Amino acid sequence: MKAALAQEPLELGALGEQMYTLVAELFPTCRSITGDGLRATLRSLQQFIPVILREVPSGTRVFDWTVPAEWNIRDAFVKNAQGERVIDFRKSNLHVVNYSVAIHQKMSLEQLKPHLFTLPERPDWIPYHTSYYKKTWGFCLTHNQLNALPEGQYEVHIDSSLEDGHLTYGELYLPGETGEEILISTHSCHPSLANDNLSGVAITCFLAKHISQVPHRYSYRFLFVPGTIGAITWLSLNESTVSRIKHGLVIAGVGDAGPLSYKKSRRGNAEVDRAAMYVLRQYGPETNVMEFSPRGYDERQYCSPGFNLPVGRISRSPHGTFPEYHTSADNLEFVSAIALGDSFSACLSIFSILEGNATYLNTNPKCEPQLGERGLYRTMGGLSKDSTTELALLWVLNLSDGDHTLLDIAERSQISFEGIHRAALLLRDHGLLKQVRNSYHGVNPRL
Repeated sequence: MKAALAQEPLELGALGEQMYTLVAELFPTCRSITGDGLRATLRSLQQFIPVILREVPSGTRVFDWTVPAEWNIRDAFVKNAQGERVIDFRKSNLHVVNYSVAIHQKMSLEQLKPHLFTLPERPDWIPYHTSYYKKTWGFCLTHNQLNALPEGQYEVHIDSSLEDGHLTYGELYLPGETGEEILISTHSCHPSLANDNLSGVAITCFLAKHISQVPHRYSYRFLFVPGTIGAITWLSLNESTVSRIKHGLVIAGVGDAGPLSYKKSRRGNAEVDRAAMYVLRQYGPETNVMEFSPRGYDERQYCSPGFNLPVGRISRSPHGTFPEYHTSADNLEFVSAIALGDSFSACLSIFSILEGNATYLNTNPKCEPQLGERGLYRTMGGLSKDSTTELALLWVLNLSDGDHTLLDIAERSQISFEGIHRAALLLRDHGLLKQVRNSYHGVNPRL
């Protein structure tokens, strides 16, 4: 097999621009954990990948939760005495508290104010608020807008529906050489928030497109789910088959200018954790590795004790650590094509390591074999003058004792995983190695 997920070198600049274009296309849509906006978003992805829309009826019991009623919104506003829209859903879908129930009545400013939400410390930004599991209504606006509202009567109108329907999520399964799976999950429920999480939706979509076009050993399952309830629903419906998941990654908040961050799985030493940490080290010391916490995105569902799946999370600036989080400042100017391309490359590098990682046994372990007469150095072609190439062969031979994976060898030798992987394939092809298993599934071996 060729190097994992190999094909022609990727043009990350152009790819980043394509992902940014998709983020911009999806940005105006009002999404929620259910409803037509979520469906429209998932259908937009079908121009790139054959994602399947799954519908789960409202009222379905999923572990300790119940699939909620479906929410849809058509319009919303607050009008002053002159009939002017002083708060207008058409200008920003963040203006309405997500999942607000319908209302149409007149009231005083005093009556209205308990239903208005602002950010006094960021007076020009609109906050993002939700009320998924409590029937209420509300509007979000800038603090400057609130301060400009005079006393008087206001017409309040939210044209929404909350009724039995479905929860919708997107799923794409790409079979590989083995039925063992890599799970890639991203939340797709937020309205006009570019980094959180249209960036994750775009990168997950383009990862699926790329992996579908190249050979891959693992099977891949891509999930585009509404946050929390979507992952819970999927796990409830697929409980009997989750044992196939050998590695997993939640992708969220990957379009901003911050350094790459990785949150470990609950296990802490899963192979995906080690692969991700290895990749982040290649980006430099400014990257951030976090221990597992039961707060965060959907990794906390996949890592709940009843499943304890090896699922970590990749982000840039972690949620809640930047002021733009869950505000109107998380807009198209907050994300960039460069950051999207960079995050895509990091994710693909993690999967490439998981694809290529294996444990080998040296078939000629007593002293070094004669590599020159086997033509191994010449096989490396123009790289034969590079001492690290020869060193990779020697490291692989020395540590291929049935206990060390290629990732172990790359970490200890400080030679790139790609170089170690290539050396292993050459040695295997010349009969000096035999593969004993695809990867190491226990505690970290002694190095």
